[in-house]
Amino acid sequence: MTADDRLLDAPLAPVACRRCTAEVLVRKSSWEQTSIQWNAAARAACVNLTDPHETCPALRSAIQEAALTGAVTVVDPEKDE
Repeated sequence: MTADDRLLDAPLAPVACRRCTAEVLVRKSSWEQTSIQWNAAARAACVNLTDPHETCPALRSAIQEAALTGAVTVVDPEKDE
C-alpha cells in the first residue's frame, strides 16, 4: 500500500462539536495530521471560529475523542511499514 492509498482506507467521518453542535467532516491521516471539511452551516454554528485557518478548541477536543474511541479512523503510516 502506498502513502496515497492509505487515505482510501480512511473516509471522511462526521464529528459534531459538543459546545455548538457544528458538524464537520474529518479524516485523520495520522495522529498528527487532521483534515477538516467545513460547510456553511458548521461555520455559522461555531461561535469560536474567528479565523478560517484555525479550529475551535471544543471541536478539536471532539475530534481527538472521536479518534481515541474509533469513531474516526486514524491511518497510522508506521503500521504500513
